[in-house]
Amino acid sequence: MAYTPGILTHWPWEPLGSFKYIVVAPFVVHSIYLFVVGAEERDIGYLAILPFMLWRMLHNQIWISYSRYRTAKGNNLIVDKSLEFEQVDRERNWDDQILLNGILFYVGYSVLQNAKHLPLWRTDGLIQITLLHIGPVEFLYYWFHRALHHHFLYSRYHSHHHSSIVTEPITSVIHPFAEHLVYFTLFAIPVLTSILTGTNSIASLTLYATYIDFMNNMGHCNFEVVPKWMFTIFPPLKYLMYTPSFHSLHHTQFRTNLSLFMPIYDYIYGTMDKSTDTLYETSLKKPDDIPDAVHLTHMTTPQSVYQLRVGFAGLASNPLTSTWYLWLMWPVTLWSMILTWIHGRTFIIERNTFKKLKAQSWAVPRYRIHYLLQWQRSAINKLIEDAILEADAKGIKVVSLGLLNQGDYFNRNGEIYLERNPKLKVKVIDGSSLAVAVVLNSIPKGTSKVLFRGRLNKVAYSIVSALCQKDIQVVTTKQAEYEKLKKALTKEDGANLTLSAKGCNEKVWLVGEDLTEVEQSMASKGTIIIPFSQFPPKKTRKDCTYLNTPSLVAPTSFGNLHSCENWLPRRVISAWRVAGIVHALEGWNVHECGDKLFDVEQIWEASLQHGFRPSPEPCLVK
Repeated sequence: MAYTPGILTHWPWEPLGSFKYIVVAPFVVHSIYLFVVGAEERDIGYLAILPFMLWRMLHNQIWISYSRYRTAKGNNLIVDKSLEFEQVDRERNWDDQILLNGILFYVGYSVLQNAKHLPLWRTDGLIQITLLHIGPVEFLYYWFHRALHHHFLYSRYHSHHHSSIVTEPITSVIHPFAEHLVYFTLFAIPVLTSILTGTNSIASLTLYATYIDFMNNMGHCNFEVVPKWMFTIFPPLKYLMYTPSFHSLHHTQFRTNLSLFMPIYDYIYGTMDKSTDTLYETSLKKPDDIPDAVHLTHMTTPQSVYQLRVGFAGLASNPLTSTWYLWLMWPVTLWSMILTWIHGRTFIIERNTFKKLKAQSWAVPRYRIHYLLQWQRSAINKLIEDAILEADAKGIKVVSLGLLNQGDYFNRNGEIYLERNPKLKVKVIDGSSLAVAVVLNSIPKGTSKVLFRGRLNKVAYSIVSALCQKDIQVVTTKQAEYEKLKKALTKEDGANLTLSAKGCNEKVWLVGEDLTEVEQSMASKGTIIIPFSQFPPKKTRKDCTYLNTPSLVAPTSFGNLHSCENWLPRRVISAWRVAGIVHALEGWNVHECGDKLFDVEQIWEASLQHGFRPSPEPCLVK
């Protein structure tokens, strides 16, 4: 929001929230009705307004995904600063301007007789629109934009747009409602002129709007995409087309580079930033980032593709949930699964900075279901191994294995990769020690007895062993679990392990993801349920407290953290991911794979010293 919001700052349909799309529903229904039943009034132009709006949304989303992928790679970046949740929240209404334009197009069609029954193509109309944009539109926009930087208008309107120093493509359309009314009026000059002169066409309207969207998105993408050879072949192009680095200077310097898409007016009126050419050159030469630590994860459910930061920004900025409208997108989801299946290597999904450390998250192009299929394990292990070898070749210090990438039944907690590649310089971390530490420190002080229930693995055995050593009684209700745990414990520690069918009355439960609804129904009111697994159990009780899977809150200096890690809340990241970061920060020259467990107390203390903290509040079921 602007510093001191002026009139017409808010969008009229803002109170409707996610239901704002109903404002165009009457027009859409009417256009379809006329096309289906009104033979004489049938007009392809009227019907095409809805597909035109959908195309603009798709165009913008393509730019969003491409920009976030390139930003994660880190090459050709212009402003290398952190982008946070606050900006994502502020920019999530980027489609409002498409709704506004759609409504105004529908209204224009209704009141302008010349707007009806437009031809598909007219060359003279396209030329007219081009010339009117180069002339009046660019000129008037320059002076209007310059006026917006006067204190009165800037504080009431334009400061909202400039809240984003690190721009994304959709930053281009994040303005108060009043500003968008003026912008529409400016861009309507060529359109109305061609309509009134009878030279307009469906193609010219579509191409003009697509040009505006393309240039807006390109100019705000925060990485340089315009190759130098274009200006070498045609030098005057520098006056007719801006670049992302040109407009990025406007967001950092504010009072320079004020032109819309054509810098000629900045040259004419002396507002061209002197560092424009230098920034353009240096941005083109910036190579890909080489991180110090990589976290290797994978997708979970088919719908989790939208949770990736390269997917939908609004969804990625909140914990993973299944929403009704995602079910309507099954064709897109299915296509993404096919592309994922075809893709033969891991890909970058996130880039973070912390102190002097650079970190990235890479995703194995497979879903959780693939990890559960026996015949897929060899192929997935090859993908993981290739990612480790790539990290080793790049000089990356640490690779941490997340989710099922380090299952004991799958690859023995990563040990098989060390056996196959004994000369690895990159350290492979399964993160078990920090996961154990988080669970142990989540148990309320003074607890003398806990219920243990879950699949036995490296983390589970270590937790039970540590609790027994602290003289905390561990109760299990299943004979098979009891016997396996008893065999793994020393005689002294085993004395604190109990088999009891009535153990469900305990107030603290340590559970795995396989905790059933029936078992949860046996818990007493107020039970604290602490998962030790990578995946959370399904929550069925509203009168119990469910903690997050092992995780820590990232320090505020942990940069570029503007998407949620799976089901975890904002700025909360998994213990397995934190473990790799801490290993890299501390420079520990050891692997943590197989049955080997790193010093639990040491990594817990190191994590706290670096600013990571336990979640301040448990995740309560709603």
